[in-house]
Amino acid sequence: MTHDLIGRLKPFREEALRRGVPPEDVERWIAMARPSGTLTAHGTGPFVGRFGGPLMLPADVPAPAYPLLATLDCAALPEKLTGVPLPVDGRLLLFGFPEMAYFSGNDSAGSVLYVPAGMPVEKRGSEFFPEHGDEEEVEVEVDEEILDICEQYPQDELRLSADISLPYHFIGPPPEPGLKIAEFPGHPRAWDLAQAWSDTCEDIIVDGALRIGGYASHECTETDPITAAAEEAILLRQQAARSGEPFDSEELPAPENWVLLAQWDVDLQGREGATLHWVIPYQDLAERRFDRVHVSFFWNP
Repeated sequence: MTHDLIGRLKPFREEALRRGVPPEDVERWIAMARPSGTLTAHGTGPFVGRFGGPLMLPADVPAPAYPLLATLDCAALPEKLTGVPLPVDGRLLLFGFPEMAYFSGNDSAGSVLYVPAGMPVEKRGSEFFPEHGDEEEVEVEVDEEILDICEQYPQDELRLSADISLPYHFIGPPPEPGLKIAEFPGHPRAWDLAQAWSDTCEDIIVDGALRIGGYASHECTETDPITAAAEEAILLRQQAARSGEPFDSEELPAPENWVLLAQWDVDLQGREGATLHWVIPYQDLAERRFDRVHVSFFWNP
């Protein structure tokens, strides 16, 4: 974390102190700051990918059922700026849709594909969302509302801005399974600190709809959305096991071992204020494994 990024937290520090939070508590909260990469369509930072664009996949890789949101150049997203140890090269494709009910049988709102550098690719259309001119490939009749939302997906270059992130949540997980949720461990003024961040973050962080790494947020952040999404992935795996449905029997890591891969703050007509979170077990990043990414959807219309 650079000195310049920490220096940008001055408005937060002042607001927290104004709320009567002891200085030592404020500094302990600041010590939890994480780097984050904000991707913007009109920034001046380095080019890192694009919203939308053609779907380019290896010939033997099935196209996901979800629409393509963004294609990112991993080499342009170093860990020191995002806090996420992505592969050093290749491309990361983020897929997602701000709804889950439309996709019967799918318990995630999206997925991720990693295409290694140098691997041959071809232009593809997905099962639900073909490229223009490939409509004959569609195998499922698509709801008009889905098409209306997909047509609003952004289509822009993405540029990276180094950013900083503090917790938006103020309630921690229960100390033991079965117990009620507790205040943020070790931070008795967590509510005031989270509110101080909420009140000042727009003056601190870069304005952008897509973020890589950092802390997660949505419109009603009380508990950690990363933990909630990981718990959701684990629960769905357990339900599949009990139902007898085919499932990956490999045990998923505990929620505290998951990280935020990406967050999309949706700004589309009909889904205003919605958020998608792509979360992944930390160990999967080192293994260049993205099949266990879980995408959660939050919307409070």
